[in-house]
Amino acid sequence: MSTEAPAIGDLLRSWRQRRRRSQLDLALDAGISQRHLSFVESGRARPSREMVLHLADQLGVPLREQNALLLAAGFAPAFRERALDDPALAPARAAIAQLPERHEPYPALAFDRHWQMLMANAAVAPLLAGVDPALLAPPINLVRLSLHPAGLAPRIANLAEWRAELLHRLRRQFHASADPVLAALIEEADAYPGGATRKPFEPTGIAATLRLQTPAGTLTFLSTSMVFGTPADITLAELAIEAFFPADDATEAALRAQAAP
Repeated sequence: MSTEAPAIGDLLRSWRQRRRRSQLDLALDAGISQRHLSFVESGRARPSREMVLHLADQLGVPLREQNALLLAAGFAPAFRERALDDPALAPARAAIAQLPERHEPYPALAFDRHWQMLMANAAVAPLLAGVDPALLAPPINLVRLSLHPAGLAPRIANLAEWRAELLHRLRRQFHASADPVLAALIEEADAYPGGATRKPFEPTGIAATLRLQTPAGTLTFLSTSMVFGTPADITLAELAIEAFFPADDATEAALRAQAAP
């Protein structure tokens, strides 16, 4: 049994509807007529390569999905996807490695679009004491590591708040990408104990707060994420760096003592 690949018009309509844009709204922003956009979506007109990319840019379609749009329209992909250890990405990989290292003695790590950890600095490992070894077997999924009952969840003092933050980010990421792996991850995290009573996401400040119980006491962190600004490589576009800063003097002192020789 074979399945027919989706047509470019169907895909563009799906992305437009996902972004809650009308044909008229998108056509005005793209500088084309609503009639032409309607013809493209219905298959009565075949868009050029440039038009596909232009509409995708107006809709904020991620690079991976822009390649899928181009293929559906009969064109070659525009964006490359290379492994992080590809020689061509050596400068970027060096920069990615430097950021967590230079963030010590504070924890920092890098992860991909599915929240699989790619690298972490030396300050991360001591915080993972007591986690089920199965959750630490590569590839380490950070959502699972945080929210699974055999992971960090029992030691997160503000678990409801932290869970709401992570799930909000996951849902926002899924909304942007329509990635089925993220949908499955959201469903899994929702099913963890306590998920049914989790608090709705309510932003409380400029950064997310994590309060983690450790042998050195309860450490309080402010968490921030960094992404590459304008990458043309899919791997880099989907990579993020999470950096944790001490939120109080006690956490600062504990982290520096932990890093002392």
